[in-house]
Order: sequence, then structure tokens, then C-alpha cells
Amino acid sequence: QVQLAESGGGLVQPGGSLRLSCEASGSFFSIGNIGWFRQVPGKERELVAWITSTGNPDYLDSVKGRFTISNDNAKKSSYLQMNTLKPEDTAVYYCNAAFRVTSWSNWRDYWGQGTQVTVSS
Repeated sequence: QVQLAESGGGLVQPGGSLRLSCEASGSFFSIGNIGWFRQVPGKERELVAWITSTGNPDYLDSVKGRFTISNDNAKKSSYLQMNTLKPEDTAVYYCNAAFRVTSWSNWRDYWGQGTQVTVSS
């Protein structure tokens, strides 16, 4: 069973930085696209940053130039470096990735449990 686990959230002052990590565990054949989402109470979950299986990243306009998504395939991990954080970045951040468990399996999405990021003075 594939599992994703986020870490690295916390409380930070405006202008500060955090690095979120997402580690995959379990047995799988391949990883597809990876995305970082965030959600605040009462609002829909939004896609913040994503990276394709070929390594091409893209970002929500409001985080461009401040957030950087990266992967370390050897560590089965994805990272979201968040700089110049703003109060409006406060949310629960989730990691999402597509996996094929075996070479003949269909792609399936998996989610982590989320990590809270709070930007406040």
C-alpha cells in the first residue's frame, strides 16, 4: 500500500521560510506527476505547485517566485520550499502524487494527511 507523509509545517512570521517534505512509502512501480495543494476552512483545495514526471514544474500565480517544488527520486520524496511567506499562505498543505503500483496497473492518485502552515506575527 502506497502512503504519502508530509512534514515541515509550522508557525512562521511573515517574510519567513518553510520547507515542506513529502515522502512516499510502500511498494510501487512508478511515480507520475506530483502536486502540492492547500486548503483553508470553508474553501476548496487549490493546487499550489506541481511537477511532471519529466521534471517540469509550474505554480499558482500567487506563489510564483516564492515557492519552489522539487523531487529527490532516490529518497522517494518531494519538497516545497516556501520563501517570503505571507499570512494568506496560511493553510493545510497536502501532497498528492500519481502512482502505478505494478507495471500493468492503472495510475491512481494518493494523498498525504496534510501539514499545517501558519504565517502570523
